[in-house]
Amino acid sequence: MGAVHAGYGVTWAKVILMGEHSVVYGYPAVAVPIRALTMEAWVKPIARGVRGEQSGTQGADSAGVDSKTYAMSPHRRNVPPQDRLHALDYDGALADAGTRFGGVEEAVKVATAFAGCPDQAFDVTTKSTFPAGRGMGSSAASAGAVIRAILDACDIQASHADILKLTNEAEVITHGNPSGLDAATTSSFDTVVFESGEMSTMAIDMPAYLVVADSGIEGSTREAVGSVREQDARDHGRVKAAMDELGGLARASVEDLQRGAVLPLGGRMDRAHDLLAGLKVSHPFVDRLVEAARGAGAVGAKMTGGGLGGCLIALAPDAVTAQRVRVALLSEGAREVWTYPLDIDAAGSADGVDGGEVGGGATGREVEQ
Repeated sequence: MGAVHAGYGVTWAKVILMGEHSVVYGYPAVAVPIRALTMEAWVKPIARGVRGEQSGTQGADSAGVDSKTYAMSPHRRNVPPQDRLHALDYDGALADAGTRFGGVEEAVKVATAFAGCPDQAFDVTTKSTFPAGRGMGSSAASAGAVIRAILDACDIQASHADILKLTNEAEVITHGNPSGLDAATTSSFDTVVFESGEMSTMAIDMPAYLVVADSGIEGSTREAVGSVREQDARDHGRVKAAMDELGGLARASVEDLQRGAVLPLGGRMDRAHDLLAGLKVSHPFVDRLVEAARGAGAVGAKMTGGGLGGCLIALAPDAVTAQRVRVALLSEGAREVWTYPLDIDAAGSADGVDGGEVGGGATGREVEQ
């Protein structure tokens, strides 16, 4: 490894199209990468003896010696370096950032260890164009972007599998027992299908638009999954029937995507939402937004992710309808709305998403939903 320099990494958002909650019970889940909503990370190496952005001259002034003498002294050279973080509303030592950024702190640890420089400190900055805590994969995206930036800074070549492994190690801090779905989808160019611990990808080319709306309410995958488990303990037959149907809908949606079957997929999305609402993992405001999307012409709409808030997705058959759905959702009170083409040629372009940008950053077997 040569001299460490500045590095850069990027990942992107994801939404679960079908299969949230039923995936916990072994059924498939389908997740779509939203590549135009990005999570970026920049890292700069911190020289030993410099605490983040503060130079040792402050110590020189307080000691009553000139900065040049202090800079050359053994005392300054032996100051342990500290990682620093600039993300969301936080600006300070990474070690003091708290549990909210625990995944980023772990990402730095695993990446520097993999690069063979565990004692190298970095000044880390993350910036996102999608919100945290909404089921869009922000924790995995931030960990993955930081890992990529550090490996770039150290000129370390790593396989995609290596980076996914490192990202999942960082995700353990956030989710306890991550499935790997978020880590895979937030760095995938294609739709990801997850079932029974195995993942595969598929390119889709559907003449439709996915409209993603942020309710503005932070969801809780852990609470929602726990609620379903409690219901299952009380009324196993009802919950099993719902999971069987949700699993079947998710499996059939893969065929819809392969065939470009917009209307059947929309119908399955509607049914999936109704089943999830019946399991009490949706939210009254999300239900209102779903109805608004349907009323504006969406052929299907549903909650996405763990639930109890977060985002919803709607399927529009064309750009005009997608815009109408977007306006209806904003009018109903959605905090932000994006439209994303499912056309394979447009989906990965820089302008593939229409809608405003919002801040984001660092945000189970619970799937990270």
